[in-house]
Amino acid sequence: MRLKINPDNPQLRLVRHVVDCLKQGGVVIYPTDTTYGLGCDIFNRKGVRKIYQIKQRDPRKPFSFICSDLAEVASYAQVSNFAFRILKRHLPGPYTFVLEAAKTVPDALTTRQKTVGIRIPDNGVSRMIVQELGHPLVTTSANISGQNAIQDPEVIDERMERMVDMVVDGGVSMGVESSVISLIDDRIEVLREGAGDLSWID
Repeated sequence: MRLKINPDNPQLRLVRHVVDCLKQGGVVIYPTDTTYGLGCDIFNRKGVRKIYQIKQRDPRKPFSFICSDLAEVASYAQVSNFAFRILKRHLPGPYTFVLEAAKTVPDALTTRQKTVGIRIPDNGVSRMIVQELGHPLVTTSANISGQNAIQDPEVIDERMERMVDMVVDGGVSMGVESSVISLIDDRIEVLREGAGDLSWID
């Protein structure tokens, strides 16, 4: 089903409907500030496995996840003073920051090096979903691996509605994936250039 939520003033009643779906192990497609995301509750193993199947993605490549704020990031990653200053300056925003994982993160979402990718998108719908859920949400672009991201939620619904439990329509997206930036060992390394200004990186 496709559920339309106002991107500027998300209706709490509708957001809670999405959260109920997630709590029951559902997989949903939802808006972010870059592409539409495909996600589930990070603690639902069945949902995570289903997303790997939908994406046709190598299970050795973990997904990133969305946090609602910096306090939540600190519960799931090791955030040094150096990293905190960067996160505070650039989040919410179209960036995925790679940090050392905390023990709270499920193994399926960490790399062999025990790192994680974390986002706080500048999008009220996705952040409210995470707030109401009470913990992070898996995020990966709503498309098959190797294919272009789809911007229009109507097209996403047509192509993917049978694969997921719900499509959250928050309007047309940017359609450009986030920039991925590693902050491991207090060193800045751009792993993927995408949305967002990178001129602040020397």
